[in-house]
Amino acid sequence: MISLVVVLGGLVLLLLTGVPVFAGIGLTSIVIMLLVEGSFSGVADTVFGKLNINLLATIPLFAFMAYIMIRARIVDDLYRTAHTLVRHLPGGLGVATVMSCTVFSAISGSSAATALTIGTSAIPQMNRYGYPTRAALGVVAAGGTLGILIPPSGPMILYAIVTEASIGALFAAGLIPGLIVATLFALWCIASNLGPRGAQRGERTTAREALVAIRASFWALVMPPLVLGGIYFGIFTASEAAAIGAILALLVAVLAYRNFGWKDLYDCAYDTVRISAMLFMIVAAAGMFGHAVTVMRLPNELVAATTGAGLTPIEFIIAVMLVIFVLGMFLETIAIILITTPIIFPVMVDLGISPVWYGVLLMINLELALITPPVGINLFVIRGITRAPLGEVIRGTVPYAVLMVAGLILMLLVPSISLWLPELMGFGR
Repeated sequence: MISLVVVLGGLVLLLLTGVPVFAGIGLTSIVIMLLVEGSFSGVADTVFGKLNINLLATIPLFAFMAYIMIRARIVDDLYRTAHTLVRHLPGGLGVATVMSCTVFSAISGSSAATALTIGTSAIPQMNRYGYPTRAALGVVAAGGTLGILIPPSGPMILYAIVTEASIGALFAAGLIPGLIVATLFALWCIASNLGPRGAQRGERTTAREALVAIRASFWALVMPPLVLGGIYFGIFTASEAAAIGAILALLVAVLAYRNFGWKDLYDCAYDTVRISAMLFMIVAAAGMFGHAVTVMRLPNELVAATTGAGLTPIEFIIAVMLVIFVLGMFLETIAIILITTPIIFPVMVDLGISPVWYGVLLMINLELALITPPVGINLFVIRGITRAPLGEVIRGTVPYAVLMVAGLILMLLVPSISLWLPELMGFGR
């Protein structure tokens, strides 16, 4: 266990110096292999094996789809539709923001992109209707975290690559918990805006207005069911679904919205290549790290320590969740997945813990990391687009952090919430 603490502690300290994630993980892996094996000659084979995976194709394709929908401003219609449908509720704009974040999460798979895109439209609207600044900042920052849990999630894809778990099962498992967390957020928006000091409420939407609004955002609403439904019902694989989604988004932008030109296509492709290259470098470094800790026999030591301590699966999961919560205060989500998973996964297998169930718990915990200071990415995204004091953003997210903890405890105590849909669709556990 001492070696585990030394490796994790050294790696965390290295990353806190500002070294890029892929460089920190890669350098640590090479040092370990040099100390244990005396060489790092196997690095090339390890890296090739980790990158020679069909599932990796989903990352650039889903990213390309999201960039097209952002560039074509398809998301603007989505937010207007949500506002039209729930404007009569107390905290209706907050509910609309949560709804928009939920749908856009099922398009982009990125929490930061969700917070940035929805926040640009939602925060000025909430300020205009008299919402407290803190409440407006908090709901967007927290709503953006749904991009990690609701499929297609980039971090979930990376977790599937590291553990070789079924991506279809993980996507199915994240759907119901994601909707539950979103519902908790929406209920809080309603409850926290009751009373004479609540924000302005709009008039109840007529049936005609609702139909017009839904028609305006038809493509934004229909795309997630088309893409994800094909995966869930076995019509096509995750990689094929990502390709179909990208093509469909391009056709909608060009033919339906007609505001997408060659320069837009170039910019979307450039952003996609940039983000994908970064992620592929991190995946390669994670493969090296997994090989390094295996050479050190860290997973074997952890299995032996867990067995010796007599920990039950639930006790082990709770301990891991606490560690990940602490790491989430300092490291970004991808780094946490790729550092911890190679070490704890063999223990999970030994204890009979479902990797799909653990994946959902991990994603909810990583949602917390996005709004947990001092390194919560969504906090800085919201601060960047509003120039609001960071402390104000943090205070606005506190109620949602509490709700996420409640959701995490619920999924921990009732695994069937996560596992029912994958089993129903034949993916297994």
